[in-house]
Amino acid sequence: MSPDPTHREVLFQLADVARALRTYVDQCARRHGMTRAQWAVLLRLDRREGMTQAEMADALEIQPISLVRLIDRLCEQRLVERRPHPSDRRANRLYLTPRGRATLQRLVPLGRAVSAEVLAGLGEGEIRRLLEQLLRVKDNIRAAAEADSAARRAANGESQHAG
Repeated sequence: MSPDPTHREVLFQLADVARALRTYVDQCARRHGMTRAQWAVLLRLDRREGMTQAEMADALEIQPISLVRLIDRLCEQRLVERRPHPSDRRANRLYLTPRGRATLQRLVPLGRAVSAEVLAGLGEGEIRRLLEQLLRVKDNIRAAAEADSAARRAANGESQHAG
């Protein structure tokens, strides 16, 4: 049975909206001498300093090797610093520098402007409901992915024992 066309259209539109938002934020960030990815690292560190590079890669959903190059650039610009992990000599913890904090502070008005432009025409109640709905969709995706992974593991375990 094929999916409901409206349901399918919602999924297409979610993907298109995410892509359009990434493109627009990239354009805005470039006008301020930054990339969307660099801005995302600074924002994540502002929320949770001391993350390891592996935790940051997971949070940003990028490959660790891509993150290393990104962090290298941010360190060269003196926006971020790496500090040794106290108990794992292979890991580094990431921290904002004073210059990184100042850069992030300069980007606050840009973030507010992007939010205002992107959410124009929606009331506060609509925005809250949209957020709740998007979070529910995100939870559904995570649950479906976890169930799929569990089913694959079970199938692999069964097939290994069958042979």
